[in-house]
Amino acid sequence: MNTFYFERKEEDNKVFLFFFGNIDENASFTGAILDGTKDLVIDLEKVEAINSCGIRDWIQWLKTSPVDCKIEYRNCPKVIVDQMNMIKGFLPTNAHVESFYVPYYSPDADKEKMILYRKGVDFKENSVDIQDTYVDPDNNEEYEIDVIPEKYFKFIQG
Repeated sequence: MNTFYFERKEEDNKVFLFFFGNIDENASFTGAILDGTKDLVIDLEKVEAINSCGIRDWIQWLKTSPVDCKIEYRNCPKVIVDQMNMIKGFLPTNAHVESFYVPYYSPDADKEKMILYRKGVDFKENSVDIQDTYVDPDNNEEYEIDVIPEKYFKFIQG
């Protein structure tokens, strides 16, 4: 079992929340108070899993943010991207994605590698520059994209 917790940091009039572990029925957003928050940055890199109870609680928690709050999602792992594509309200209208991971696979090495796509570099508001392959600069090993692009990048392309 991977215990859920988060860390809160405030800097330059922004609230940064770093989430860790599994967002499930044991996760508690108590303490992640959003009253008065105008700029919220949510870093999800260390989230390992999310289930239906966690999704429900996540959406309820986000509804506590002020209507004029700007929300930025960063370092979204595949488990989060999947929810953004399937669940209405998981990525609210006042939120945008700054960065997310895309899985790539090397059949030769039988290894997976997560590649970070960043806004303004790899994708824009309604389009994404999909790289079918990735070459590891350390060893020249070639990886193939390991998702169906039409489904995985749906949250960007609308």
